[in-house]
Amino acid sequence: MRFAKLHIVGRAISFLLVTAAASLLSLPSVHAQDSASDPNIPRADRPRLSITVRDNGGALISSAGIVKIYRDGVLADQAGISHGRAFFDSILMGNYTVVVEATGYKPAQRDVNVSIAMLYEVEANLQRDSAPDGTAATPAKPLLAPKAKEALDKTLKALGANKLPEAQKHLDEALKLAPGHPDVLYAQGLLLLDQKNWPQAQAVLEKASQMDPTNGHAFSALGMALVDEGKYDQAIAPLEKSLQLGPGTWETHWALGSSYYHLQQYDQAVKTSQLAWTESNGKAPQIELLVAQSFTAVGKYDDAAQALRDFLKHYGDRPEASTARRWLDGLAKNGKIHSN
Repeated sequence: MRFAKLHIVGRAISFLLVTAAASLLSLPSVHAQDSASDPNIPRADRPRLSITVRDNGGALISSAGIVKIYRDGVLADQAGISHGRAFFDSILMGNYTVVVEATGYKPAQRDVNVSIAMLYEVEANLQRDSAPDGTAATPAKPLLAPKAKEALDKTLKALGANKLPEAQKHLDEALKLAPGHPDVLYAQGLLLLDQKNWPQAQAVLEKASQMDPTNGHAFSALGMALVDEGKYDQAIAPLEKSLQLGPGTWETHWALGSSYYHLQQYDQAVKTSQLAWTESNGKAPQIELLVAQSFTAVGKYDDAAQALRDFLKHYGDRPEASTARRWLDGLAKNGKIHSN
């Protein structure tokens, strides 16, 4: 698979890596305090984190909440907020992202580099969630550590150049640094699609879309993996979800139209395949054959014949041309259209 391309049974499918924007709130500096300097804090061989959560007015929040800490993009631990405080004892050294979530407030996050055995103090000033529907804000997605992000960027660049061995090398590094990050899993799923490893791609993309339910492209890629496996009934839900989250691409509409057709939902197949054909601007001529199939299924034989004639006129040298001629001859032989 090339970067920005997916496959549907050997067909290239474009994608755009989407990174959900976190709600970054005003967070004061992180303070590191040597445990030996405070007689009230027992000494420890490992670093510790103390998180204080306040509202805009500076008062400790009383709402129920949770603090999650991610080490190099992987969830390391979580703790409930009690009287505006949360603690983590004896954590490992490394790069952490602290994510604070509390009822009625927008989530906040902050990166902390934990490098020595100290008490690290983080203060989070939360803003009220003023969403009109009262729904909770989407939790902030943990940021990738710099090295992991660099490896991921190199993976995507290699995929864009269709350099799969190079992409695999950089992906292995990204997976080592941040094995549970949804963006890394998404890139892994795309590479697996390009390698035509549909079942494993499905498993990885399912996990990526569950971890980041705002990434419409992850749902699209998952749907395409299912189409490649012939699981059309399972493919429709993630493909439709993808279109709910964004405008979608012609590749998504193509996969969805194909799924509708195989499930005999022909009216939807006509509409969706036509949309895919229009949006593709001729990038995938095979879509016109799906349009013709869908027209035939709903009894619009003249429209089907016109689509087949257009295909033969513009793409008569393609391997699919023999199929288009056979279908056109079949329509005429069965009396569905007049022979030219």
